[in-house]
Amino acid sequence: MNADNAKSQMRKGMLEFCVMLLLRKAPAYASDIITRLKEANLIVVEGTLYPLLTRLKKDGLLSYEWRESTQGPPRKYYSLTPDGETFLAGLDSAWNELAATVSHLKSDGAAPQPQETAH
Repeated sequence: MNADNAKSQMRKGMLEFCVMLLLRKAPAYASDIITRLKEANLIVVEGTLYPLLTRLKKDGLLSYEWRESTQGPPRKYYSLTPDGETFLAGLDSAWNELAATVSHLKSDGAAPQPQETAH
């Protein structure tokens, strides 16, 4: 098995969670999302991001609004819906459980303890 392929698959699996984490903080348009993900060392291209945003919108987890721009045409700003906030809380809980499991397996320490998530 190729380690780079496994790494790529892990990153793809985390993309939805990472995008929603960014949008929890503030509405953003696609170019901002890509820039912020790159700053976090998660390289994403528009051809990957736009289908994800469309699916999350279709699933009722995101909404968008058009905002005027001083640098060209209006921009579509995405934000979490109330259902998106609930879904993100579930993802956050799942992440905490997975992170505890992986930490436990890496350290061979005591059994992982369930963690409360802050909302």
